Amino acid sequence: MKLWQKNTESLQAVTQFTVGNDTVWDVLLAPYDVLASIAHATMLAEVGLLTQQEKTQLVEALQAIYASTQNGQFTIAHGVEDVHSQIEFLLTQQLGDTGKKIHSARSRNDQVLVALKLFIRSQITDLVTATQQLFTTLQTQSEQYKHFLLPGYTHLQIAMPSSFGLWLGAYAEALVDDVETLLAAYRVANKNPLGSAAGYGSSFPINRTRTTELLGFETLNYNVVYAQMTRGKTEKVVAQALANIADTLAKLSMDACLYVNQNFNFLSFPAELTTGSSIMPHKKNPDVFEIVRGKCNVLRGLPNTISLLTTNLPSGYHRELQLLKNELFPAFDTLKTCMQMLQLMFENMVPQPHIMQQPLYQYAFSVEVVNQLVLQGVPFRDAYKKVGIDIENGNYQPSQQLNHTHEGSLGNLCNTAIADELHALLQKFNFEKVQQATQQLLAPQ
Repeated sequence: MKLWQKNTESLQAVTQFTVGNDTVWDVLLAPYDVLASIAHATMLAEVGLLTQQEKTQLVEALQAIYASTQNGQFTIAHGVEDVHSQIEFLLTQQLGDTGKKIHSARSRNDQVLVALKLFIRSQITDLVTATQQLFTTLQTQSEQYKHFLLPGYTHLQIAMPSSFGLWLGAYAEALVDDVETLLAAYRVANKNPLGSAAGYGSSFPINRTRTTELLGFETLNYNVVYAQMTRGKTEKVVAQALANIADTLAKLSMDACLYVNQNFNFLSFPAELTTGSSIMPHKKNPDVFEIVRGKCNVLRGLPNTISLLTTNLPSGYHRELQLLKNELFPAFDTLKTCMQMLQLMFENMVPQPHIMQQPLYQYAFSVEVVNQLVLQGVPFRDAYKKVGIDIENGNYQPSQQLNHTHEGSLGNLCNTAIADELHALLQKFNFEKVQQATQQLLAPQ
């Protein structure tokens, strides 16, 4: 069954090719399509396009369908083109002509757009939660091991003293900036396209501001042509936010792979969190970090994939836009799983406590020796030269006494200030508004 079908049936091969995996992904959109339909029916009744009785019947039927999407019973029947068709079919089957009225003043174009935006909004909410949990783990371990020194590197050469506190705290703060970009993506998605119909509006006297309020959107996409143009643009903005998090996780994973290497030996993990070799009995491989690194490197390419899919498309709807689901939808679960696995790993990390006492790392303290001379009145360039010559002549006597006090340094990690930044960002999402709107849509009639 197709909403657009009249008297001519498409060739089966054409139907299969154009529908593709849509029905698989559309099951994920079902609860959001239902919520949008409840808001749409409510608005239609308020502007006189439905009677109060028709509205009540539609909303109660839609609420029952929503319940089926939550308990795993909702399916798209064989031969039904998409989730929108399935829901309208169920309404018509139950309510007859009243069910057929639900599509007044809208098109599948704005139906899928609003469902996508509600879906993306929900997925970002889950991602923010997962990011916050990983952030908390990194900060907790940063504080616990802030006095455990390890060498810092530039050019992969020993550079200056660092610490587990400084290292883990760096990635925690990186996640704050990543949440900042998630907030930007959330704001782009949190605009209502419903009522733009096929992209050119409607002659019905609909109230788009009302559906915006009912669905908990912050505002609406005003221009109906632009509302349709957000298909693809929204996905690309969201993909960039996901890629930013993926970049952070991939780099953190690469660090961990280096640090568990026996030549570094900075860090270890319980045996049950590593894997072995079929031939080498001593191996404890960091497979979790390697898989996270690989998956996240793929996610880093997601914005480019979406850009290529939407390249050179003029305004208006085009069928290849549906292919964006294949790329974007699985990315959310991939990223959430990666964060959950990294949280598990770092909750169980075992750092080495006396790394910097090894002679191998004595040159990491050369800047400390230079700074001590400067504090005694020696000009910096002269102090730098003296220590360099001492190193070359074998007269270098490093001091491992560290006194880093400025903001963000070894002795002053500023983890509390960083946590405050994240907390302030989280308030800007205003998730409570969405939760309240959803509860009201699902309230008994």
